[in-house]
Amino acid sequence: MTRGLNKVMIIGNLGQDPEMRYTPSGRPLTKFRVATNRSWTAEDGEKQTETEWFNVVAWGKLAEICNQYLTKGQRVYVEGRLHTRHWTDDEGNYRSATEIVAQEMIMLDGRPPAAEEAARTDQTSEEEFPF
Repeated sequence: MTRGLNKVMIIGNLGQDPEMRYTPSGRPLTKFRVATNRSWTAEDGEKQTETEWFNVVAWGKLAEICNQYLTKGQRVYVEGRLHTRHWTDDEGNYRSATEIVAQEMIMLDGRPPAAEEAARTDQTSEEEFPF
């Protein structure tokens, strides 16, 4: 069997304050959204800008750090892997969402000294997303 690669790196701004919850087993989980911008000049010379939004999920110690130190508007680097969740909603409709499961987060607008090294962590455990 050959190995694959699932790696994502983004730099952007938080669209909201992080939201932290705990799984039934007590494991911390933090969600937040990051907006990235891309600019280019169209053929007619007009400047164009596009914003792409990413849902990010952090687990364990990294989840606690993200919840404690990140705030809306802050610029961050997030590295992780893509994961797609599938579920059926209350009306019976099939739903899916693709998210970045963060393995590393670096605050780019300055960071508290205690958070710098703590934010570099390996998140290897798999667990279902409760939301």
